[in-house]
Amino acid sequence: MYRKLISLAMVSCATFSFAQVDVDALATEVEADVIEWRHHFHEFPELSNREFNTAKYVANYLTSLGLEVETGVASTGVVAILDSGKPGPVVALRADMDGLPVKEQGDLSYRSTQMGEYNGQEVPVMHACGHDTHMAMLMGAAKILTSIKGELKGKVKFIFQPAEEGAPAGETGGAEVMVKQGVLKNPDVDVIFGLHISSNTDVGTVRYNSGGTMAAVDPFKIVIHGKQAHGAYPWKSVDPVVTAAQMIMSIQTIVSRELKLIDDAAVVSIGSIHGGNRSNIIPNEVEMVGTIRTLNKAAREHIYESLPRKVNAIAESMGAKAELTLPLDYYYPITYNDPALTQAMVPTMQRTAGAENAIVSKPVTGAEDFSFFQEKVPGLYVWVGGKPLDVSEQESPAHHTPEFYVDDSGMKLGVKLLTNFTLDYMAQH
Repeated sequence: MYRKLISLAMVSCATFSFAQVDVDALATEVEADVIEWRHHFHEFPELSNREFNTAKYVANYLTSLGLEVETGVASTGVVAILDSGKPGPVVALRADMDGLPVKEQGDLSYRSTQMGEYNGQEVPVMHACGHDTHMAMLMGAAKILTSIKGELKGKVKFIFQPAEEGAPAGETGGAEVMVKQGVLKNPDVDVIFGLHISSNTDVGTVRYNSGGTMAAVDPFKIVIHGKQAHGAYPWKSVDPVVTAAQMIMSIQTIVSRELKLIDDAAVVSIGSIHGGNRSNIIPNEVEMVGTIRTLNKAAREHIYESLPRKVNAIAESMGAKAELTLPLDYYYPITYNDPALTQAMVPTMQRTAGAENAIVSKPVTGAEDFSFFQEKVPGLYVWVGGKPLDVSEQESPAHHTPEFYVDDSGMKLGVKLLTNFTLDYMAQH
């Protein structure tokens, strides 16, 4: 994995050339707009690669700020450039745009009633992961940074990305396609920042981690070919069901017995298994689909070696044949926070949120295609609290559920972080 080496000095706030900019006051001024934008996006969500009206809304606003705006990037993405006219680094800020095929259960005044098409079926659509807040926060940061353009040195690239949740079947999309289409070029991006709202993190707090912070994801498929027979005469079969059972149990030992889990967590899960159609027929084949999650390159490489070894050996021992497809249809790299960049931005997070509210957190085995940007340039991805303080973590609704909820008051910190990341990086370079 290519990593661009950077050396960042730890600089106190007093030495920043932007110390005279009152970001807190500017964020307070724009907060009402941010909330209005968020409510609009939440009420009118669109699915991956179908963010047509969302993109138009974003592009119209960025154009009104006088920015250089490009649309149709990676299908429906929007990219805008703020050029200070002075030499300096190119800082990229990213927000994702797509909703999910989830029916909203809340009673918000801006509740979604939208419908969309997913894999050929009509489905309800909801911003059940907070991408509505991400767009609103980035628009707020764009408004602030544009208003202080004369204070900046360098350029800011605002990236509104489609299809973070995955492109529809038969399509490509998301960060990977944006990178392939040159979103980090012309002008060449030096560093990228992103954030995610969290429904189980207190409003006013930011969580971060250095190094691997979200897992690489590798879906896979195993097809086991056996020999069909009557269920009453199993000795006449090569039973793919029993073979599949042995594979599933053996696959679990890759993590529990082969990886050094005190270093990094890993997951190998089977999420789907299909085979047969009657109780008294042993089928010809069984198909299983699963996922691999890893937080470091060595663990991923080990699983890539171990999984086919186990699958093929067990199939052979049972007289069956197995076909393994790995990765299946897509792959996300590790969301890797550049250690030097993270260290340099810790004072920014502590100053912006308060030292007690900038919290080092453990990595998670969820995945994010922000990682494709981080493969090319140093990046930092953080979590911003969206849980009301009077709601316990246990009571807070999870992401990707019909009950998902984050409070509007959490977005002000996100706006300030995106703005201060930009200002402080420019000041240090």
